[in-house]
Amino acid sequence: MNLTSPSAISISGITSLSALGSRSHAIWEAYQNGSPRFSQWKHDAGSDWVSKLSTEIITTLDELRLDRHGYDTLDKSVLMAIQAARQLSLSGINQNRLGINIGSSRGATGLWEQYFQEFQQEGKVSPFTSPTTTLGNISSWVAQDLGAQGITVEHSVTCSTALHAVLNGIAWLRSGMAEGFIAGGAEAALTPFTLAQMKALRLYSKETHERPCESMRFQKKRNTMVLGEAAAVAFLEASVSKRTQALLSGWGFATEKITHGSGISEEAQCFQKSMKAALQQAQLETVDAIVMHAPGTVKGDLAEKAAIESVFGNSLPLLTSNKWLVGHTFAASGMLSLELAVMMLQHNQFIENPFYANRRHLPNKLQTVMVNAVGFGGNAVSLIVSKHNP
Repeated sequence: MNLTSPSAISISGITSLSALGSRSHAIWEAYQNGSPRFSQWKHDAGSDWVSKLSTEIITTLDELRLDRHGYDTLDKSVLMAIQAARQLSLSGINQNRLGINIGSSRGATGLWEQYFQEFQQEGKVSPFTSPTTTLGNISSWVAQDLGAQGITVEHSVTCSTALHAVLNGIAWLRSGMAEGFIAGGAEAALTPFTLAQMKALRLYSKETHERPCESMRFQKKRNTMVLGEAAAVAFLEASVSKRTQALLSGWGFATEKITHGSGISEEAQCFQKSMKAALQQAQLETVDAIVMHAPGTVKGDLAEKAAIESVFGNSLPLLTSNKWLVGHTFAASGMLSLELAVMMLQHNQFIENPFYANRRHLPNKLQTVMVNAVGFGGNAVSLIVSKHNP
């Protein structure tokens, strides 16, 4: 593939809000520091590990609620997405040709639970209930905030939502129906009800040490998922420009037949197909590194590793993940992984996962990184990000 051709897809900006921070320099410092961002959250049913936004970010969101009329009624997930999108550099962008697809696995979780509790207690709800909890709420409000006039789409493909948004962005850009596209995910699912759902699946971490999410600790005997909250978005363009930070050179997606609603096959057939498709698209046989989905569950981590070994054989790329630092942020998780990939390319530095020892060293120049995501229903997305060499 000629990456400087008009068909190239540029990542011209990528921003996020998570327990790692909200500014690129602070997020990169957090990755280099390698200190997990987990805390104990005390709730009615007990206390559990979670990954929460910092007090500074929460203050910013509180200020955002007062910024414009109607923002005080919005769910936290929507406010997070608005703030993440505001952090993108979009000067000079044609708003009439700017598309937006910011998805969410669970949507306006906090407001849903609040309004339903009110309904149970009082038998009625606020008139804001329907418009502020609809699934399309995130993208439409981001468009309103930015003044974008292009297509606005929202969807849920559970934990692969953000990378599916990138696929949508690629399709719109390559069709010529958009000149720029904001893609990503937002999740504010730290509620007792959501936590109870993960516990019902027996996925949640019971570890007591400071690294409770053992993502990529392949010898573990019990699940160690930890929930986090985050919003992350990327600005995509159909060609290389002075804004280009990295290039999307390959993409693949696949769905496999499942036998359980929350699992994939032992060798993750969906990942094998998506990774092979991405390599073919990029005209590559291998990549330098892979940012794994690796949610910290026993079967999930092992299945993805088996798929990688099947595709790449004994010559494994460098493998890492970020959930051991920030937990599983559902719809936003894939975009946080993409952000890590871009940062590693920009700094030519590989961020190690302490639970996994790679068998080879970083090449002299990190050129290509694959990013994986998978969601309930056996759907997988793999993207290949290439270093931009102006």
